Amino acid sequence: MMAPQTTRNDPRQRGQEAEERARAYLEGQGLQTLARNFRTRRGEIDLIMADGGVTVFVEVRRRSHPGYGGATASVDRRKRQRLSRAASAWLARHPGWARFDVVATDGHEVHWVRDAFREES
Repeated sequence: MMAPQTTRNDPRQRGQEAEERARAYLEGQGLQTLARNFRTRRGEIDLIMADGGVTVFVEVRRRSHPGYGGATASVDRRKRQRLSRAASAWLARHPGWARFDVVATDGHEVHWVRDAFREES
């Protein structure tokens, strides 16, 4: 049996493309990639980057239309809690300063929101 083909309409592929665009953009801004798709039983973080001495946990959002709301608005309380829990797992092994950023891609533009929210428990 053949594996299903992925197309540009495949949400997973579009998500991977958005993450790659976000990673390339942030590296162009001087950040360094530490990890991609970091998963724990507590949650997943799309990108973990270093910005100088700060660990940056990045949530990537693909927005097809601005009418659907902004990037930070799309990261609801439940998602912020999952990100915070996953970040805690990373920081337990790699202690240091950290922040949460959101990167939204829509069409050809990349929108980077630094320090988009604070850790939640």
